[in-house]
Amino acid sequence: MAVHSVSGGPRKGVGSPQILAGSGYCKWFNVRMGFGFISMTSSEGKPVDPPLDVFVHQSKLVMEGFRSLREGEQVEFTFKRSSKGLESLRVTGPGGGPCSGSDRRPKGKAPPLKRKPKGDRCYNCGGLDHHAKECGLPPQPKKCHYCQSVTHMVAQCPHKRALSPSTSQDPQRPSTSAQSQEEGSRSGSSSSPEEASQRGSHSQRWKKSRD
Repeated sequence: MAVHSVSGGPRKGVGSPQILAGSGYCKWFNVRMGFGFISMTSSEGKPVDPPLDVFVHQSKLVMEGFRSLREGEQVEFTFKRSSKGLESLRVTGPGGGPCSGSDRRPKGKAPPLKRKPKGDRCYNCGGLDHHAKECGLPPQPKKCHYCQSVTHMVAQCPHKRALSPSTSQDPQRPSTSAQSQEEGSRSGSSSSPEEASQRGSHSQRWKKSRD
């Protein structure tokens, strides 16, 4: 449907875009980017079917505070034609009142996460929620950083030594295979007394037969 100029409205010089009036509802609006589109259903009091899309920027909205539109919100507006299409110039609520706006707000940056203690203590007071450079107490006597005792330092802490694994190892023992080989070699080189006596009697019988 053709869009007519505003009757009796202001006109600019030749070549200037005509300022037109329309009404409709918000098609969608991005509250973070600050723009969206209006579906124009009426222009100059005449219906527009199908509805035409009209670009809307948050700077053109008449309202207090954070400027935005709610999807489906009824609006009245003036607009112009441009090389990019139809653009709104001033957007109000029905009857020229302020726009209602959307309840949505752009999400801000998430606050930085608080550093969680990793088990390290303040070397001055032993607290877990801060470091020595952030400690509000005056310099304290030197003490073990592990158990907080003033009788020794962390290098000599008996509690820390008790929890640390022992580094001592048992002396190396000969393997069972080496033992079996050694026993086998011994058994091969030496004979039992019974075998020795048998060999002795055999040699004696051999000597008698020769005699």
